[in-house]
Amino acid sequence: MDDQVFKRQGFGTDVDLVPPFGLLLVDFVNGFADPGVFGGGNITSAIASSQPLLDYARRCGWPVAHSRIVFADDGADHNIFSRKVPGMLTLREDSHASAIVPELAPIAGELVVRKTVPSAFFGTTLAAWLTQRSVSTLLVAGCVTSGCVRASVVDAMSLGFTPLVVADCVGDRAIAPHDASLFDMQQKYAMVMDRQAALELCDQAAPGN
Repeated sequence: MDDQVFKRQGFGTDVDLVPPFGLLLVDFVNGFADPGVFGGGNITSAIASSQPLLDYARRCGWPVAHSRIVFADDGADHNIFSRKVPGMLTLREDSHASAIVPELAPIAGELVVRKTVPSAFFGTTLAAWLTQRSVSTLLVAGCVTSGCVRASVVDAMSLGFTPLVVADCVGDRAIAPHDASLFDMQQKYAMVMDRQAALELCDQAAPGN
């Protein structure tokens, strides 16, 4: 089995998940929630599962950040990403498809970063914002698992944050790349667990416990 190869070679080692915690919600926007635009697969269920995760983070006073893909109205920032997926150019500041879904809409004090590439960190203020708030472990939810979530997780790890991918709070338009990406991130870049296990861990790590 492939997982035995990874285990034999020393991949998949557990790492400590220590506070302070933060939460990143990647590209939970209307266009990715709609199977007729960029959605499908298990994205709808990931949005539903992320609502109690977001509620928990807010109750705990964690730094919370959201990302959106936003291209210029005239397409002046057209890039390789939008050349590969031309429909991305329809995601503009005032377009319905680019707006964060109402169930997970940001509130005052939460950061919203706009990006034109997969990673929520590349070319944005996200890393500095999290660092200023002393985040050590970054819980990650969002879509799609094999694209913008994975790119953001790799950059988070590269920048010194410990990513915790909340498995039932990330979704993809196809299940095979979703499953493969969760496996890959667990082996190389992040811890991966479902929401219940993640929040139990966070409860145990809270000051005074």
